[in-house]
Amino acid sequence: MDKYECDACDYVYDPATGDPENGIEPGTSFDDLPDDWVCPVCGVSKDNFTLQE
Repeated sequence: MDKYECDACDYVYDPATGDPENGIEPGTSFDDLPDDWVCPVCGVSKDNFTLQE
């Protein structure tokens, strides 16, 4: 699964680890994150993330 990087703070969302502190289980792809999910570091929306190449 693809990793996505926050454009604001460089946090990387890795589907292998998810975001357990915010209820996102490991194995959850970026596309399957809820629409209201925000960066756990800086709080920006999913629209501010870019696919890591």
